[in-house]
Amino acid sequence: MKKRPKIGLALGGGAARGYAHIGVIKVLTEEKIPIDFISGTSIGALIGALYSVGIDIQMLEKLALSIKRENWVDFIIPRKGLLAGKKIEQIIRLLTKNKNLEEVDIPLTVTATDLKTGKEVLLRKGNIAKAVRASISIPGIFVPVIMENMILVDGAVLNKVPADAVRQMGADIVIAVDLGFDKRIRLNNIYDILLQTFDIMGRELLKTKILNADIIIRPKLGDIDPSNFNQPKDCIIEGEKAARDALPKILQFLKEGVQD
Repeated sequence: MKKRPKIGLALGGGAARGYAHIGVIKVLTEEKIPIDFISGTSIGALIGALYSVGIDIQMLEKLALSIKRENWVDFIIPRKGLLAGKKIEQIIRLLTKNKNLEEVDIPLTVTATDLKTGKEVLLRKGNIAKAVRASISIPGIFVPVIMENMILVDGAVLNKVPADAVRQMGADIVIAVDLGFDKRIRLNNIYDILLQTFDIMGRELLKTKILNADIIIRPKLGDIDPSNFNQPKDCIIEGEKAARDALPKILQFLKEGVQD
């Protein structure tokens, strides 16, 4: 007897290009595609966390269009990073109602990288805001997060699109959202240099790492500046387009089901 397959959504890293995740989720919800599990790295962890606690996708879109960079940027005298990260953590804490990962509506895994061991860390328990703050900590930009004797930075250091994490959660079908890489070569400031370095590293990682996904959604974001958070609408639209292109394959997987 066939049953409906459990669907896992893996949301990748990509700084400002991560607004495209909102477009993808928007299409899935409009088409009534169930999302049973979510895993997220970096900006994917942030969007995934907000959606998993029950924030309506239309509200997420409004937040993306209205929040300004100065609301979450907190410069410090550089020692371990350019940004303290306290502002963004407070915003996440407020939006997620200070919930723990165990309390979300949709099971969520947030990924980070432990600098002490060099290993990927899968966060499934504890405070959501703290976990997401760790996952978005691009080395050199955000101060790392100290958690349980670990020094945590961006999950994309080791795994740009955490498809394997959501598979481990029990997903029968894994939909991965890969935000791609920056095609522009503009190195005007330290942010550009750090993000370009991160992009190059991620590109090389993906060459050797096979995505454990059934469907890979790749919005066309190569011309979007990953350090420019003033282009949410463009990213959301590209996310919607890419998700609609993937719909026939997703619907086919749902139709086939899984053997009970």
